[in-house]
Amino acid sequence: MTSGTPPAPGRELSNPPSDGISNIRFSNHSDHLLVSSWDKSVRLYDASANVLRGEFMHGGPVLDCCFHDDSSGFSAGGDNTVRRLVFNYNKEDILGKHDAPVRCVEYSYAAGQLITGSWDKTLKCWDPRGASGQEHTLVGTYPQPERVYSLSLVGNRLVVATAGRHVNVYDLRNMSQPEQRRESSLKYQTRCVRCYPNGTGYALSSVEGRVAMEFFDLSEASQAKKYAFKCHRKSEAGRDIVYPVNAIAFHPIYGTFATGGCDGFVNVWDGNNKKRLYQYSKYPTSIAALSFSKDGRLLAVASSYTFEEGDKPHEPDAIYVRSVNEVEVKPKPKVYPNPPA
Repeated sequence: MTSGTPPAPGRELSNPPSDGISNIRFSNHSDHLLVSSWDKSVRLYDASANVLRGEFMHGGPVLDCCFHDDSSGFSAGGDNTVRRLVFNYNKEDILGKHDAPVRCVEYSYAAGQLITGSWDKTLKCWDPRGASGQEHTLVGTYPQPERVYSLSLVGNRLVVATAGRHVNVYDLRNMSQPEQRRESSLKYQTRCVRCYPNGTGYALSSVEGRVAMEFFDLSEASQAKKYAFKCHRKSEAGRDIVYPVNAIAFHPIYGTFATGGCDGFVNVWDGNNKKRLYQYSKYPTSIAALSFSKDGRLLAVASSYTFEEGDKPHEPDAIYVRSVNEVEVKPKPKVYPNPPA
């Protein structure tokens, strides 16, 4: 490849959703990719082979999805319903319902439970091993200060980001009340929260082109390490144009992370050294979601208009799967100048 041509955006998956993509997730066991969409579908792809392996249709827009194991997953959305999907048999069970659309689903391998967050201002925990029917599967309902916008898990820790810039941190072994009640250190609405793979904290992004790096340990030394940085912005005619940061995905090996914004860019950051490592060439429209494969070799990118400027003509919704080069995601060693002789 000559240096003059920007690298291709990745291989485009065939049979993409026909409306906005709400999330994309790689399996923990393979290169299978689960995709939820406003077109009321959940699709299962083999991302390496570029094959659509299965599709489930729901009664409303699907706002989130996640894997249980390689043969099953979970989804939830605008019809207030939480479902388990069994891919091989193309069948689904209803685990239960919320009183409003369900924005987030996360499966905890540590607790063996599904956690759902809804615009009804509650979090619910489910035991998917229970028989079909809410009375068997619902473990608990936990009120939140506002509508739930984003969830993230690491080990037994659960971070819940809601409207009104609230952040609640739970220990899954004792959900009776949050371990910590926090406020976002960013001034504007939270878009996404993702825990660091090493379990020490979380990254949180906002609609106003910023990401905050936070730490769970409340000691002064740990809290002194927190910071926020600007991203997904551009200057035009002396004005700063600021874009929402919709997606954060951590690299499973190196702990560096990618962000995706409504500017159509994906950036890779080294949070420890406060450096941008890489910027991929621009995608056709907003980046709605990002996911690294389990070994970090692939990055799935949802290029899908998120209606931040209302209904307008836009590029078709697409999923790109790109091979990740080590140089794009590996932290660079610090170079110290030679001391004067």
